[in-house]
Amino acid sequence: MKFAAFFRNVNLGRPHCPSKAQLEQAFLDAGAASAASFLVNGTLVYAVPRAARAGPVLAAAVARLQQQCGLKEPAYIRRVDHLAALVGADPFAGIDTSDVYECCVSFLAPRAPALPPSPWRSRRGDVDVLHCNGTEVFSLSRTIGNTPGSPNALLEKTLGLPATTRAWNTIVRLVAKHG
Repeated sequence: MKFAAFFRNVNLGRPHCPSKAQLEQAFLDAGAASAASFLVNGTLVYAVPRAARAGPVLAAAVARLQQQCGLKEPAYIRRVDHLAALVGADPFAGIDTSDVYECCVSFLAPRAPALPPSPWRSRRGDVDVLHCNGTEVFSLSRTIGNTPGSPNALLEKTLGLPATTRAWNTIVRLVAKHG
């Protein structure tokens, strides 16, 4: 069974972040049957024999990475088949993206507080939150001036909890490769 781990605020090889080899090895040492880093943004796909092992493997890998490189950021996991279903649902279909910087998906902790009813927009108008299913938030980032909006910053400020965000295309590519 394949899972994707999405680390917050990780760029492989930077200070307090693992290298690709460290990230993959931490999951293998924690009991994953396989582990493959995807891009450099702290996304990794790993396999476990049973779904019940996914959380413990993640926790052990995070503890190892904290010890090895000082990583302090949380990670959120999703089943790859769940991500495939999200891609199949095409949550951005029908959206005019001509003035959109990026279509995004943010991953929240399992028991995150409720967000305002969707759709809603950031005060600055640079992020449109389209839909939240409880653990994933689908949004659009727009550029105001020279700066694109940050769905992650908006969600963390609104919830008072960490989250992690990926470009929607990252999820589409991950599913194409590992789904």
